[in-house]
Amino acid sequence: MYKRKGFTLIELLVVIAIIALLMSILMPSLSLVKKHAKTVVCGTNLHQWTYFFTMYTQDHNGKFQAGVGPDHRYHWFNALRPYYKNDKSIMCCPTAKKPLYDINGDPTGQWNTFSAWGIFSGSTGDQGYDPEGDWGSYGINGWVEDPPSSYNSVYEGFQTTNNWRSPNVSMAGYVPLMMDALRFNVFPKDIDTPPETEDMAWQSEQHMRRICINRHDGYIQMAFLDWSVRKVGLKELWTLKWHKTYNLAGPWTRAGGVMPEDWPEWMRGFKD
Repeated sequence: MYKRKGFTLIELLVVIAIIALLMSILMPSLSLVKKHAKTVVCGTNLHQWTYFFTMYTQDHNGKFQAGVGPDHRYHWFNALRPYYKNDKSIMCCPTAKKPLYDINGDPTGQWNTFSAWGIFSGSTGDQGYDPEGDWGSYGINGWVEDPPSSYNSVYEGFQTTNNWRSPNVSMAGYVPLMMDALRFNVFPKDIDTPPETEDMAWQSEQHMRRICINRHDGYIQMAFLDWSVRKVGLKELWTLKWHKTYNLAGPWTRAGGVMPEDWPEWMRGFKD
């Protein structure tokens, strides 16, 4: 007798329906896994930077880079170039790779939380400069740098007498070193206010806004002066010891009286 081979139309439709159902179940999980992987890679990048900062301070009498001077010569991405060998793969968080400007200085249209700073072209360092320019999505806490005595009073409006200058400090595990950021260096103050909306990080000169960015579901990745790396909640940013005289009971902390309803609406659901 004739033996039928293959599937009927109904059987094919049933198989397709089952596959579609499985995909609808798995896709959200796959998306979460992908997000988690990016967060892990971001933390790994910052661990790498702690090694480079360790080597730099060991080679420079325990001090950090100056952070001031022409052509970005003494900023971290130039001062540390001999250690990271211009490896672009660790300059950016996987969630923020596209810079604000291209090599010609023209805007790229990428003005949001997932932007990288730069591109700085022709920035000169002790080991020359990168012809492709410099860009990244991490920033240093400007209060840990070691500017020369000529900058001991004020640098760009910030009191450099408050700088830590060395990793050998008390509360090192609460002093930020490097983190997800929209600028290569930041000088947060306890009176800085959070952005009113999620994409207002560049509005005003309040530097806390340039790291109060929702790259990791209410958190950013951060390295500290004890060389540890962990996720930090956006509300927690105001509770860290950014510089020597930073007020840990400032207006945006529980100790300072902040209430849940005081936070901008986009931040209220984040962990306190």
